[in-house]
Amino acid sequence: MPDTAPLWTSAEIEAATGGRLSGAAFEATGITYNSREIVPGDLFLALKGARDGHEFAASAFAAGAAGAITEHAVEGGPSVVTVDTLRALEALGAASRERSPHVRRGAVTGSVGKTSVTQAVKAGLDLAGPAHASIKSYNNHIGVPLTLARMPRSTERAVFEIGMNAPGEIAPLSRMVRPHAACVTTVGPVHIEAFTDGEAGVATEKAAIFEGLAPDGVAVLNGDTGFSVLLDAAARKAGARRVTFGTAAGHDARLIDFLPNPQGARVKAELFGRTIDFTLGQSGFHWGLNSLCVLLMLDALDVPLETALTALAEFQPLAGRGQTTAVAAPGGAFTLIDESYNANPLSMAAGFRSLGAKPVSAGGRRVVVLSDMLELGDQSRALHEGLAAPIAAAGLDLVHTAGPEMKRLHDVLPPARRGLWRETAAELAAEAAALVAPGDVVMVKGSNGSKASLVARALAALGGPSSSDAPRAER
Repeated sequence: MPDTAPLWTSAEIEAATGGRLSGAAFEATGITYNSREIVPGDLFLALKGARDGHEFAASAFAAGAAGAITEHAVEGGPSVVTVDTLRALEALGAASRERSPHVRRGAVTGSVGKTSVTQAVKAGLDLAGPAHASIKSYNNHIGVPLTLARMPRSTERAVFEIGMNAPGEIAPLSRMVRPHAACVTTVGPVHIEAFTDGEAGVATEKAAIFEGLAPDGVAVLNGDTGFSVLLDAAARKAGARRVTFGTAAGHDARLIDFLPNPQGARVKAELFGRTIDFTLGQSGFHWGLNSLCVLLMLDALDVPLETALTALAEFQPLAGRGQTTAVAAPGGAFTLIDESYNANPLSMAAGFRSLGAKPVSAGGRRVVVLSDMLELGDQSRALHEGLAAPIAAAGLDLVHTAGPEMKRLHDVLPPARRGLWRETAAELAAEAAALVAPGDVVMVKGSNGSKASLVARALAALGGPSSSDAPRAER
């Protein structure tokens, strides 16, 4: 049943933030800090960043904002005036959590897969009742309290993505959410330039998600990561009930077999001692363990197993995270796998393995197009060159690269596998037609900041103006 109550009244905002109302009382049905996203009835949050959000209050009101949270009175509509709008957002998020003590909350972090796992958990929560979750990758000091503040009163279960770029960021966000269940999908060399102790520092920061667990909370642990002992110790210190997933005997959720197929994959596993066989709408090998993480999170959030399995069967790859499309190019069709949203050594290796398992038609090749992995610090050269080994192990036929760091990989590849290299992804995108041939299966992968998405869009465009609506090659 739709939630007809307002998300926030001006009186509630005053009480939560300690602010004072300037103008007429109002009711808001949504909240955003982006004036371009305003829909009638929204609360506009005037944050200060690269630009001062107060400059956009007038346009927000013109677009239909019901009110605003500001640091001084503004023209165009009513506002609750506070000392600091970011602190006000945090207070609003906390108030949302406290006014809905019945909500079962989950939190997800990890070096790889946290957005997809969060959304897969959300798919299960949706089937179980009114649910709420982070959108996009709203996982930072703004995104987490904003997601809390947006939580409808009718919500029964919610899941929040929590990320980091530097030490000390995850624990405060977890304490803000106070999850009943929290997981670390995996740990890898991501953002390591911000940590003096490299990957170990990343693991310690990820483990801090357990510090915010509610009493009797559940910690969902990846038993296959090299930092499983560290994660377990952190969960134990937090007083959590610990459950594990992995490939070895003894895990609460154990992956036995993963079989990709044109529709996704079949998975055989053990869950709390029971053998289960289920369908996934995802074909990447990393989804074997991801699916077990999702099942354990949903179990901890009181979602029945059959509901969880239905959600996994229906859950499809997110944009830039494995979406697969048949592109009807003039010279002949090829298959495009768009993994352009982000990349690191762990996800690269998983992507190569999945691409290597894809069937190709006669004469077709398995092609990968890569742009730079970022934030790897002084390990960048070794980690880029090191991609040659999993590429060879996967049996990929051709590797195109873009960016100064990927030039290091280009130079160590054997000539038969070495494709084009260009200084930027934009330059490579301009030569999209030269990257692919009829019958190929092509994966595009790279860090978001190195613009791999430009290549993915250029390849999709080879199918013509309607290529974005082309039929999916795989579910």
